[in-house]
Amino acid sequence: MRLRRAALLLSAAAVLQGCAVPFGTAPEAQGPEPGSETAAPAAGEPFQRGVASWYGLSFHGRRTASGERFDMNALTAAHPTLPFGTRVKVRSLVNGREVIVRINDRGPFARGRIIDLSHAAARAIGLLGPGVKRVALTLVEPDPG
Repeated sequence: MRLRRAALLLSAAAVLQGCAVPFGTAPEAQGPEPGSETAAPAAGEPFQRGVASWYGLSFHGRRTASGERFDMNALTAAHPTLPFGTRVKVRSLVNGREVIVRINDRGPFARGRIIDLSHAAARAIGLLGPGVKRVALTLVEPDPG
């Protein structure tokens, strides 16, 4: 009986975590490789590699850091430093699928992650199931403003 209760509590905790995976528990959850970031990325060349995650329903309709409302069905993303409006190609290093997103928010706030994708963008590269995936980021278009 105690074993079953412990298993139920662990299952509930995993569900409450959503797509979050504790740092270092899966190969995809490793942080960015040393030297994988550059100060001024050039368009068309990968400038950052690391772990992507996603966010969706619980943030849908809320204001993003840019001031617009988050739409989980739009191809958008949160990045800690890129200017709002920047377009970035996100390529899965696991399956090779790609999606172009527009940066409209700040994040991710989980250790070892480089970008948070909207639900639609995560679906486009097959990220929904695992919740995190190693990716490469390529600048497509700098901030138009």
